[in-house]
Amino acid sequence: MDKKKKGFKYSEHCDLIRETFDRLGDKWTLVVIVILSSGPQRFSALQTGVIGISQRMLTVTLRKLERDGIVQRSVFAEVPPRVEYQLTEIGMTLIGPVTGLADWSIMNSDALETNQRTFDELATKTQIRSAS
Repeated sequence: MDKKKKGFKYSEHCDLIRETFDRLGDKWTLVVIVILSSGPQRFSALQTGVIGISQRMLTVTLRKLERDGIVQRSVFAEVPPRVEYQLTEIGMTLIGPVTGLADWSIMNSDALETNQRTFDELATKTQIRSAS
């Protein structure tokens, strides 16, 4: 089957889609991919760019992405050794969808916050009426 074809029956691929979303949809993975979309980065630059991530979580995230073939780790024989991370060919295919989602989240954050606040206020009013 040609996986590049459009028109999948998503219901037939739920397990595959869920598994992929589970792998990519954790707290840090998509942010790391967005940062790497600008080119190779050293570990320290990634840690600075991904605000709030611990050294351990960045290591775990990068290893997971390396295992999936999305990120490549390159070690340079220098003193001290230099290590860089970059998106692989398959990782680069994520740039459009992931940066699109990142852009969408930035552009719509105010509307989402307003909608959540309105929903919560209505839910609180409804609960108060139900309790009466």
